[in-house]
Amino acid sequence: MTRNSAPRDIRYDGFDAPPPSAHAPLTDRILAAIRCIPKGRVASYGQVAMVAGSPRGARQVARLLHSLSEKEKLPWHRVINSAGRISLPIPGAGAKQAALLRREKVEVSETGAVDLQRFGWQAES
Repeated sequence: MTRNSAPRDIRYDGFDAPPPSAHAPLTDRILAAIRCIPKGRVASYGQVAMVAGSPRGARQVARLLHSLSEKEKLPWHRVINSAGRISLPIPGAGAKQAALLRREKVEVSETGAVDLQRFGWQAES
């Protein structure tokens, strides 16, 4: 994937690919990267940004997840922080994220920790 193009031949893992949008190219690449995270795997905000061609764009990933997850039907629960923890508060939205991950057979501790060695997504280059 080049820096200025969306990934090609992407398997969206059951989530519908949206029609062409009026989003900025980086936004489209980030959304595509999030959709590529398979069930039973997690990725960090920074990893998603890197796959989308914006190595310093972790905060942009977080903003897009916050504002577009529902509208774009994103698997938002598969994105965690680089320490392998759910960033959202537990109890609260973090508990919902943990429940969704557990439903996909990802082991999540009571404090929201995930073993990235076991459950981390390895994006294809």
